Amino acid sequence: MTFESPNPPSSQQPDPTPVDQRLRNFLVVMVAIALSILLYMGTRQHTEQPSLSTLAANSTPLEEALSNHKPTLMEFYANWCTSCQAMADDMQNLKGQFADQVNFVMLNVDNSKWLPEILKFDVDGIPHFVFLNAEGEALASSIGQQPQRVLADNLSALIANNALSVPQAMGEMSTFQSSVKGAQVDPRSHGS
Repeated sequence: MTFESPNPPSSQQPDPTPVDQRLRNFLVVMVAIALSILLYMGTRQHTEQPSLSTLAANSTPLEEALSNHKPTLMEFYANWCTSCQAMADDMQNLKGQFADQVNFVMLNVDNSKWLPEILKFDVDGIPHFVFLNAEGEALASSIGQQPQRVLADNLSALIANNALSVPQAMGEMSTFQSSVKGAQVDPRSHGS
């Protein structure tokens, strides 16, 4: 003989009460808000400063800058230079502001290709900025980190063909000695 209970066991859970449902909805909303905030903060943290390599790749080639009859801001830099890296964001901003009117040229001092320019402009600290007029003549130079406002004022003066507001400036810099030397003749070698 088998006994059956008058109410068979139900496999369903009892319906949640309105309080339970509100609590669950509240928790879902709070988790969604927290994830949204984390996502927003995460995207803000990942807006990286432009790299020097990217700035250099997007700069005007020197030959073009010297022939297109626009003033030029030439920057001697190196990827290892902390002062150069610190100015990368300012340089990106300046380029965005003045790119239509001024050439931005970047020359890596670690590239022996630029040795003639390194010697010509007597580069011994970086960043080293050279301001060239539309004819390609050097008007002034600044060495080391420069305030963005000073560079912007000098670029505005270059565009207007006026005297630069700060023609010579020194800031925090990385020292530089070219590892590539020009051909030097030892007097004892008798020219050989």
